[in-house]
Amino acid sequence: MEKDEPTRLVSTNWLAKHSQDPDLRILDASWYLPGENRNPLEEYSRSHIPGARFFDIDEIADKDTHLPHMVPSQELFAIRVRKMGIDNGHQIVVYDTAGIFSSPRVWWLFKLMGHKDIAVLDGGFPKWLEEGREVEDVPPQVNERHYYSRKQAQLVKSLAEVQKASCEGSPQILDARPKTRFMGLLPEPRPGLRSGNIPNSINLPYTNLLNENGTMKEKQDLLEEFKSSGLDLDKPVITSCGSGITASILFLALDMIGHRNISLYDGSWVEWGST
Repeated sequence: MEKDEPTRLVSTNWLAKHSQDPDLRILDASWYLPGENRNPLEEYSRSHIPGARFFDIDEIADKDTHLPHMVPSQELFAIRVRKMGIDNGHQIVVYDTAGIFSSPRVWWLFKLMGHKDIAVLDGGFPKWLEEGREVEDVPPQVNERHYYSRKQAQLVKSLAEVQKASCEGSPQILDARPKTRFMGLLPEPRPGLRSGNIPNSINLPYTNLLNENGTMKEKQDLLEEFKSSGLDLDKPVITSCGSGITASILFLALDMIGHRNISLYDGSWVEWGST
């Protein structure tokens, strides 16, 4: 069953049907973990969905911190988005080369900056390719547009706010990392970080929310996954992970099932595990 919600998740069929809409913008937001030795920009240059522009998660980020790809200032975000030919009235569809992995981070980032009409491509580039759909290797010609950001500060949490939540037990903290990393049984992919988890946090690996083909599970199945994790869906939730990427998958899934009190810990374990 296809789940077409243009403010959350759209199918490859939906995108193929609407790809030529003048007010649609497509973004390739592919990103890889340290150690994977893959370059998302180079891969975009070789093959991408027609009309897609590349959104560099590591470059459109806060330059005044040592932490990776933290939320940029409203000004920097607006400047970069304008240069991609996007304005506030555009419908955006964002995808990645893993299926659903890094694209929800960009979905969340646009939401944080006040953009309403943005959706993740369900199944991403792998599903698009599997279906034999058209690709290209030339970036689109882009004319700079006007864009302004209106940050929704309630959607993001700082270290101090998460420390308070950890001590008080509210809001709940939901960690998207694999169980082995959450339990401290495997080292973190970034050197210098200790292993383990935020005290009083709950683990729900983001992979539990996805089907084997990389698409998002149905809403009822998502609901069951959240309940099985021990999360109380009547209470506020802060999502977390390694560096704010897969925490965005939890955020998207919670938004899909109708939870309205969600925020994301931007620093996640890369900050917590180094303090």
